[in-house]
Amino acid sequence: MNQQDQDFDYFLENMENLYRTYGQKFVVVKNHSILAVYDDFLAAYENTLKTEEPGTFLIQECFDDKEKMVHHFQGNVMPVRA
Repeated sequence: MNQQDQDFDYFLENMENLYRTYGQKFVVVKNHSILAVYDDFLAAYENTLKTEEPGTFLIQECFDDKEKMVHHFQGNVMPVRA
């Protein structure tokens, strides 16, 4: 299991508490820790790239119900803007 999979498992295990703490925000997860919390995905992505290498962290939006979740795995890709 790679680090992003482990971080996603960490997120799932802690999602209810994260939602209670931060609400519907975007959390940046790395090595089973929350690095930062942002209001939107783009801010989380751009700000985290200032200190972390691409492919080494996970960005995930907190929800109160796992059925509403969207998976945001950050990999070695460049974002495309329309």
